Amino acid sequence: MKCHLLIALGLAATTALPAAAQGMYRGDAAHTGVLQAQAPRQFKRVKWSFPTGQRIVSSPVWHEGALLFGSDDGNLYSVDAASGRQRWMLATHGPVSSTPAVAGGRVYALSFDGRLYAANAATGELLWKFATEGERRFEARGLHGSLPRTQTFADPFDTYLSSPVVAEGRVYFGSSDGHVYALDAASGALVWKQRTGDVVHASPAYADGRIYVGGWDGKLYALDARTGAQVWAFQAGVDPLMHNQQGFQSSPAVVNGVVFSGCRDGHVYALDAATGRELWNHNTNGSWVNSSPAVSAGQVHVATSDTALYKVLDAATGQLVREHGVQAYVFGSPTIAGDVVLVGVLNGVLQARDKAGGALLWEFQTEASRANRGWVLTADKRFNGSLLYASNWHEGMAQGAERQQAVGSFFSTPLVANGVVYIGSADGRMYALE
Repeated sequence: MKCHLLIALGLAATTALPAAAQGMYRGDAAHTGVLQAQAPRQFKRVKWSFPTGQRIVSSPVWHEGALLFGSDDGNLYSVDAASGRQRWMLATHGPVSSTPAVAGGRVYALSFDGRLYAANAATGELLWKFATEGERRFEARGLHGSLPRTQTFADPFDTYLSSPVVAEGRVYFGSSDGHVYALDAASGALVWKQRTGDVVHASPAYADGRIYVGGWDGKLYALDARTGAQVWAFQAGVDPLMHNQQGFQSSPAVVNGVVFSGCRDGHVYALDAATGRELWNHNTNGSWVNSSPAVSAGQVHVATSDTALYKVLDAATGQLVREHGVQAYVFGSPTIAGDVVLVGVLNGVLQARDKAGGALLWEFQTEASRANRGWVLTADKRFNGSLLYASNWHEGMAQGAERQQAVGSFFSTPLVANGVVYIGSADGRMYALE
């Protein structure tokens, strides 16, 4: 989200896993964002909704007929996908703002208490936990033009923690302490950790023996999955004045030897996975790209924040194929499910679009978004930026961001299984839509 001094935010084909195997963020270890399941082309009803009481930015994953996800209430949940009834709950000591990963009967999730938790996926029994050096939001002096410039501000738009990926019997994740970690998946023992230049809240992707992940230092790293040794690092844009146009919140997708990722510097990048050489970049006119790309049939599907666009790019060249306005900022990531693309928007609207042409098929709007208390949204479902971000002094930006999320923003990325769409909302509910 590109913020100015007044903080006026007007501001290649791949193989998908079966729906029942969608046990990690973005569906698989390479984070392609493609599901084999078919999303509905018509919306019928809310099948059920499950309340947690606090914001859900975690995305649901699937395990043996249950949804596993975290909530900012500090708990990791298992909820029956058919009925919406709780199977179990595991308490941590901080918001669970990462998406869990399931492998080998275990579920792994990172909490803001600075620990990665491993539990029995069927029962919720805690198996082990590993302590990092601590989690925090990215912070900087005069962040996004906030005043006074000598004050250090925590970034209210730094929403997620890194989501773990499991491969080769190890769990890989990034941390606010500036490291990328590899743990033994069975015991939680540290295998290696690699230092980066700043906070790492993007989620690592795994492909061909390497880990790919970006950080708030504006670098995207390729690490040897076995040893943690740096293979290469690509430097994207930096912004030493306001720290606005820099940093990877987007998580990479790796397809056919190419790493695709968005960046807060206002670009989508395609890098050669072997060397880190830039193949192309797509300029988004200064708009953050926090959403993670979905890659299918030679096209890259991604969404922007400031410009509020869902874009389809040619995977080989980065040229724009088409774009569609979605009214408000997008932080969550597009999901491709059959011939439907699902895009969750921060105005509390989930959009289902035709994959081939981008036509809007249906929308689901949260009750909080429809109620629009405090006139957060305009009549056309855009954010009332001048009202929300009227001041750049002290905590004005954070207060505006909190009010913005009160409409039930969709930070979560949709999951589809058995014709049902599952997605969490900032209103504290996990929704099942059919």
